[in-house]
Amino acid sequence: MPLRGKRAVVTGAAAGIGRAIAERLARAGASLTLIDRAGDAVEGAAGALRAQGAQARAMVLDMAELAAVEPAIRRAAELMGGLEILVNNAGIAAQKPFLEHELGDFERIYRINVMALFAASRAAAAWMVEHNVPGRIVNIASVAGLRGSTGRAAYGSSKAAVINLTQVAAQELAPHGITVNAVAPGPIETDMVRAVHTERTRAGWLREVPMGRYGEPTDIAEAVAYLVSDGAGYVTGHVLAVDGGFAASGLLIPLEDLR
Repeated sequence: MPLRGKRAVVTGAAAGIGRAIAERLARAGASLTLIDRAGDAVEGAAGALRAQGAQARAMVLDMAELAAVEPAIRRAAELMGGLEILVNNAGIAAQKPFLEHELGDFERIYRINVMALFAASRAAAAWMVEHNVPGRIVNIASVAGLRGSTGRAAYGSSKAAVINLTQVAAQELAPHGITVNAVAPGPIETDMVRAVHTERTRAGWLREVPMGRYGEPTDIAEAVAYLVSDGAGYVTGHVLAVDGGFAASGLLIPLEDLR
C-alpha cells in the first residue's frame, strides 16, 4: 500500500468527488481527516471508512469561516500525528449570465474556492516546512478555469485563480520538497451535477467532450492518488485535466462529415 504511514486531509469530503478521493487514499493506506460542513454526512463518510479498516476521522467545518481554516488544518495534523497530504476539494459554483452576475456571487465563490483553499494550503505547507516533510498538496480546479464557459464568470475565474495559485505555490514550496499540483475535472457524474444539469446542459457537454460521456468521481480520485504518490515526486505546478478530452478539443466535426 504505497500511502501506508501517510496522513492526509481532504476538504469537501462528505460526498461526491471529495468522498471518492478519501476512499481512494484510504485504500492506498493513508490515515485521513475528512473535512466538510455537512456534519452528519462527513461523520458517516468517516465511519464508513473505519468500518473498512481505515484510520479516518471527521471534522465539521464550514470553509467559508476563513478564520477557522488554518487552526483546523493544524489541529488535524496534531490529531493524526503528522501531515503529508492536503487535497483541497471543497468548492461551490453558480451559473448565471454575465450581465446578471453580482459582486456578491464573486465574493461568496472566491471566499471558498480561492481564499479558503489558500488558507488551508498555507497552514499545511507551514506544518510541512516546520517538520521537514516533503509533502503533497493537490487542488481541485476545473476545466472552467482553463476555458471560458457561458454562465461561469465567477466560478470559472475562481478556478483560474486556483490554477495560478497552484503554479505560484509550486515554485515557492519546491525548495522544501513540497509539490503542488491541480486536477481540472470536466463534467463528472455526482449527485449535485445530476440535480443541476438540465437535459440541454448535458447535451451541450456531451457534444463538446470527445469521449462522449461524463466522468465518474473515481476518475478524479485516481488522478489525485497519482499526484500524492511517491511516483509523482518530480511533478509540480502541473494541471491535470481529467475531462474526456474537453480542454484539448477544438471544433468537433463528425467523422462522416469529413469524407
